[in-house]
Amino acid sequence: MELKHIELANLSVSTANMRGVKKAPDLTNILPSVRARGVLVPLIVRQNGSPDSYEIVAGKRRYHAALAVAEEGGGVDALPCAIMEAGDDAAALEASLIENIARLDPDEVTRWETFTRLIREGRTPEDIALTFGLTEVQVKRTLALGNLLPRIRNLYRHEQIDAVTVRHLTLASKAQQRDWLALVDDPEQRAPVGQQLKAWLFGGTPILCDAALFDLADYKGEIVSDLFGDERYFASVETFWTAQEAAILARVEAYREAGWSEVVVLERGDYFHSWEHERRSKRQGGKVFVSVGHRGEVTFHEGYITAKEARKLERGEAIEKPVRPEVSAPIQNYIDLHRHAAVRADLASRPSLALRLMVAHVIAGSPLWNVRIEAQRAATDAIAESVENSPSEAAFDEKRRAVLALLGFDPETPTVTGGYDGAHGVAGLFVKLIALPDPAVMDVAAIVMGETLEAGSALIEVLGPMLGTETAKVWQSDDALLDLIRDREVLQHVLADVAGEGVSQANEAATGKVKRTIIRDCLTGENGRAKVTGWVPKWMAFPPSAYTERGGVATVSRAAKVAELAGSTEPEPLRRAA
Repeated sequence: MELKHIELANLSVSTANMRGVKKAPDLTNILPSVRARGVLVPLIVRQNGSPDSYEIVAGKRRYHAALAVAEEGGGVDALPCAIMEAGDDAAALEASLIENIARLDPDEVTRWETFTRLIREGRTPEDIALTFGLTEVQVKRTLALGNLLPRIRNLYRHEQIDAVTVRHLTLASKAQQRDWLALVDDPEQRAPVGQQLKAWLFGGTPILCDAALFDLADYKGEIVSDLFGDERYFASVETFWTAQEAAILARVEAYREAGWSEVVVLERGDYFHSWEHERRSKRQGGKVFVSVGHRGEVTFHEGYITAKEARKLERGEAIEKPVRPEVSAPIQNYIDLHRHAAVRADLASRPSLALRLMVAHVIAGSPLWNVRIEAQRAATDAIAESVENSPSEAAFDEKRRAVLALLGFDPETPTVTGGYDGAHGVAGLFVKLIALPDPAVMDVAAIVMGETLEAGSALIEVLGPMLGTETAKVWQSDDALLDLIRDREVLQHVLADVAGEGVSQANEAATGKVKRTIIRDCLTGENGRAKVTGWVPKWMAFPPSAYTERGGVATVSRAAKVAELAGSTEPEPLRRAA
């Protein structure tokens, strides 16, 4: 018995199949599983004439389910098959396979756990495949789940993501997997799945190593192997195209040196249509047309001219020869890199210009800069309203509007970052910043830094003490906070914090609603309570602290970790700069 994967096109249903050939099988209970997981149990087949053609002795329903998924556009891999040898008893073989498969939990993540234990005990994927009646490829696919973060495996276990998405995630680095999970958790984002996920992982259309014109041994970039098969991909599409375009240029120069009248490199993705061209030899003025696909494939079409040029020749008209550029692409690359090196060396001694250039990049962006604005996502509308109406936001917005006016941006633009829409991009904004004095540029930098400062990060715990931030000056308690405090112990501590220990002890048995009412009365001075001013919850102070010994306050944990970095005043260089 041989186990291997066979393409759908090479399979057909045998007349010996117990379910018959003509009658359409009922796929109701099998189709959802094949959509989600693919075909897991091998079909029993035997050769049918040619070496590559096989007929299905057992497994007709699995075969038709795979056909249905393929017709839906889901994409189906080659099917696992057990190939009968001469004299095999099909019924006995299928019974044996079913018995072996029955030893496994149908949950593929549990299978991964089982296979992983066997690998640790010294078994090979081939051993496991033989034991459980699977192909070695199936075992390797299951083992590939070990490349996933535990949470992704759990999503797959509970069928919250499909098999195609999982397969592509096994190609991802741990950092990419974490970024993908962040998109899953973000209610305003949509995490890519299926084929879109592969494009997201590779920064564009994924490119197989087979597409390379250059020698892979000389390639300096990273290559990722598909853990489900034998395919290999370029981890960075950009790095691949740099190497591929250099190889294309080298081939173009070789054609020119060989005497071809012209070599035409089509725009990436443009097709070469032979019916729009006519054949001409090199001696007759034929050209070479180079078509480049988005998946990296390159085809050289030798000895053609366009149909329009052919008609001109028939009329006896001359075809204008293209003007060859003064410099070749490699020379242009040489010029660009040396000019870049010279400018960069001088820029290093001009920090004032570098500052303006950096601010321009942050605002306008560039192929090498991608800055995200802090979205300040609120868990509830009440929290969002509280922050939007706070004195802090009002003060920041006033300064932001001043910077918008300073830069000549639309005053209704919500952020300075990303707000420049000039025709010349970052270069145009840089020229505009050159005209501003250093203090004005510093004001711009402060706003864009504030817009891109991550909320809930360790930076807040470092900056607060350095800046001498006093929460009491810009914050006042509101119902949005008090309504969120549901923990009885914490509420009791807050009551003591605001109203005093005596009031707290006297109302220890009171309901949460009563305690919150007392706290509000103390903070507003209503219902005969003396007004308490300047109160700030311990969590919101700089540095923050907790009310109980239970912990679990992220702000307090972050502050403790960076305590040695933060000071109570600004560092001396910053005081002098101010």
